Amino acid sequence: MTIDPRSHTPVYVQLADLLRERIESGELPPGASVGSETRLVQEFGIGRDAVRMAIALLRSEGVVTTSRPMGTRVRQMPQRRQVEVPPGASVVARMPSGRERRAMQLDEGVPVLEIRDAKGDVEILPADEVELTRPPA
Repeated sequence: MTIDPRSHTPVYVQLADLLRERIESGELPPGASVGSETRLVQEFGIGRDAVRMAIALLRSEGVVTTSRPMGTRVRQMPQRRQVEVPPGASVVARMPSGRERRAMQLDEGVPVLEIRDAKGDVEILPADEVELTRPPA
């Protein structure tokens, strides 16, 4: 697949789709670099702003992570642990506040699960690290 500048789909969305395809196919495994801005600009013949917007889109989806010395890399998916939702509890999925994201050391784009038990106590967990289960009936 290549970038089609005549498409109605914005160039940055096309690039994000191409990179996502490479990640999902395993061509870019967890921890792999997606390439520098300069390399992506040259490889796809698009502007630096489009590359930045594509990376920002993938980062907001939790697919990649960016850090100063390492550049943009495919995000490692954490191991999931099972969390039992007690009877009478409710679960809400939401995006974390900036403070919560920093405190929990979450990558951008990772939602949290807010579990409120019958007494009103709240537990907030990273959504990509848990699998919710129900108690056996």
